[in-house]
Amino acid sequence: MQRIFDESASATLLSRRTALAGALGAGLGLAFGGPALAKPAAFDRWVSHFRERAIKRGIAGATYDRVMGAVTPDTTVYAAVRAQPEFTELLWQYINRRCSDWRVITGKERAKEYAPLLKRIEADYGVDRYLLLGLWGMESSFGDVITNTKYMRPVIPALAALAWGEPRRRRYWEAELLNALVIVDRGWASPKEMIGSWAGAMGHTQWMPEVWLHMGVDYDRDGRASPFGKPDDAFAGTARYLVERGKYRRGEAWGCEVTIPEGRHRFADNRSWRPYAQWHELGIKRADGAPFARPHDQVKLWVPVSGGPAFLIGQNFRAVYSYNPSTAYTLALCHLGDLIRGGPPFHSQFPGGERVPTIDEVKEIQRRLNKLGFKTDGVDGRTGSDTLRAILAYQKKVGMHPADGYAGLKVLARLRQGG
Repeated sequence: MQRIFDESASATLLSRRTALAGALGAGLGLAFGGPALAKPAAFDRWVSHFRERAIKRGIAGATYDRVMGAVTPDTTVYAAVRAQPEFTELLWQYINRRCSDWRVITGKERAKEYAPLLKRIEADYGVDRYLLLGLWGMESSFGDVITNTKYMRPVIPALAALAWGEPRRRRYWEAELLNALVIVDRGWASPKEMIGSWAGAMGHTQWMPEVWLHMGVDYDRDGRASPFGKPDDAFAGTARYLVERGKYRRGEAWGCEVTIPEGRHRFADNRSWRPYAQWHELGIKRADGAPFARPHDQVKLWVPVSGGPAFLIGQNFRAVYSYNPSTAYTLALCHLGDLIRGGPPFHSQFPGGERVPTIDEVKEIQRRLNKLGFKTDGVDGRTGSDTLRAILAYQKKVGMHPADGYAGLKVLARLRQGG
């Protein structure tokens, strides 16, 4: 069965960062104790040599000297690059965590709160507001973690350390450091304001510097494009990204869950594109029984896990995939958007899967774990990394198999039995 690496709430697979594929694991969004205090002499020499690159890029010498002269490399990022995943998840667990009761409830609140802004974005870029809400929820828990020092750190010391001392993908890290310096040079942000993941992703929708620089939009017209503060610029820049780089199509759905009649599973090759109408002729129907709204849109048939739900997916699924090249991420994000819209859970269950626990059930898990000495860092109904680690420790102690850290109904039932 398909297993996928866990990501923290703060940085889901670090989208737009294909250079990081395969390097990310469960603890990569966590703080690693802050930058190292000592500045190696070799780093100072590297800074001096790298200055010429920055000047050629158009960065003012005074900006470079002011920023890089004050930087101590955050060498703790090397542990993040080499970290092995602490948790693995089945696809249904991955989706359940990211489409949690807390995220759906919060997403519906944000949909009302930001309705006028989302309506404008939808009109200007054509990107469905609920897909944007799903992305916002996936990337930063609706902006909740963007400046949380538990998950985020100053990005220039992190990128400087990677550009200087990480031999793999060095050109990538050098390019992103230069992009970050251009942002500072333009006056869009100060180094102190640029807080993000260990790899440099920042703000509401977790932009890397390259995305900020080239896809950023000053949508609130305050004189600079920024992924921080009000979500206006973050939404607009992300919508622009989906349209320009992902080839998002106005008015099309990402796809939908479908049922496949006996003998038709051979068509689920995830390659053959046909109009919805032609799939209907083959007996493929929406799982909710509704007609296909746009019968001429081109889609393909996909079954992520044998025996699990089936989907017809179109170009806008691919657009989301361009933002983060993970089919698990893309399906979870699109489903989260649909749930926030008011849609139902998947009609078919993944093999071995279970329903999403309610926010009250997650709180009960957290309360019971804390009572037993397994600290979850609060009782809030959210399954962050502290809760996952507490569950994993509990599962190992009581001999639950598999010990996977998943905050599900089986863990709750075992806790209710008396610890």
